Amino acid sequence: MANTTTTRTKDEGRTTMGQATEKAQDFASEAMDKAKHAASSVGSTLSSAASSAGQTADNLASSAGSGLKNLGDTLREHTPREGMLGGASQAVADTLRDSGRYLEQEGLSGMFDDMGGLIRSHPMPAILVAFGVGFLVGMTLKS
Repeated sequence: MANTTTTRTKDEGRTTMGQATEKAQDFASEAMDKAKHAASSVGSTLSSAASSAGQTADNLASSAGSGLKNLGDTLREHTPREGMLGGASQAVADTLRDSGRYLEQEGLSGMFDDMGGLIRSHPMPAILVAFGVGFLVGMTLKS
């Protein structure tokens, strides 16, 4: 009889352990689902914020491009057209107008895409330029 009681107690213990394990697994599964949902929500919020910031940066670049284009047109109208000074001022005005048009049309995202293409097509000069700029920045900060 003691043997039967011990066996029954062991069986009840196993049943209780099984139920506890099942509840723990359910709890863990529910917690995992909630964590995934929270991470997804945070990820979509960050993605939306990054997209909004990128759009704002493109709008600002477009606005700056429009300003550069207008500055080039104004410079063209108010500087001499002939002689050495006229040639230099017309070249500066053309460069400002073309740069402004590029910024206005492409924005920062287009500019970064073009920069990435340039770096991919000429990697060694890009590395050398980056090294040179880093050196100059380091020397400036050291002073």
